[in-house]
Amino acid sequence: MLSYRHSYHAGNHADVLKHIVLTLSINALKEKEKPFLYLDTHSGAGRYLLKSEHSEKTGEYLSGINLLWQQPNIPELLNTYLSVIKRYNPFSELKYYPGSPLIAKQLLRQQDKLNLTELHPTDYPLLRQEFSKDKRAKVLREDGFAQLKSKLPHEFRRGIILIDPSYEIKNDYQIIPKALFEAYKRFATGVYLIWYPVVSRTQTQKMIDSIIKLGIRRISQFELAIKPDNNQKGMTASGMLVINPPWKLHEQMQTILPWLKNTLDVEKTGSFIAQELVSE
Repeated sequence: MLSYRHSYHAGNHADVLKHIVLTLSINALKEKEKPFLYLDTHSGAGRYLLKSEHSEKTGEYLSGINLLWQQPNIPELLNTYLSVIKRYNPFSELKYYPGSPLIAKQLLRQQDKLNLTELHPTDYPLLRQEFSKDKRAKVLREDGFAQLKSKLPHEFRRGIILIDPSYEIKNDYQIIPKALFEAYKRFATGVYLIWYPVVSRTQTQKMIDSIIKLGIRRISQFELAIKPDNNQKGMTASGMLVINPPWKLHEQMQTILPWLKNTLDVEKTGSFIAQELVSE
């Protein structure tokens, strides 16, 4: 459980998709003055050096954020996402990739709150250091799934809850529907962002079907594949399930995903999905 390090995968195509959906969702909630909570169940270290031994070993960022970084013309809808990346890379060289907590840190307002959890003994101190002077944030070394019970409902009636475990533990596929159901019972007004990898389509689809059967309304799916499904080792696609999606999100992703596929799917063998799984 504690062997997974996101530093091997930071800035890959899955991060790009996940963080685009996250930034669009945050921007949507910021359209109203009322404060909201950002809860991140599996926060990681916060910031990742793309020239590190871990990152260079896999080179996954080269087919992810690096391809976006090289584009002369970026769709306007990606301006917020790229602006955060540029804050951590003020010069032309792409050196750092900010994880979800640092993206939220940059985008949330003074009245908003962050609740971040990480169990890894090396990543937790790094995350805590990143937020040592941020009074909006609570950084805990606790089970992220447990936070969905202990921290919800929140005093704010609004919130974004990012659920993105590594799925290195096979139980995660079974835990997520149960944890999500408990969270939704407590905080039905929250925007839930559930990230998933596609390593085994059968396993992933089982989890998605379990979530659909929970009886929760308003669920959208956004998925990007850079390769067709196959039986070989490795992630071919990833996606985001969004419960209570902001009203503009579906239209925005229908615009973004074709461009994103064209940019990241170098071999032109992938695909994308933007659909409403469960309606009102």
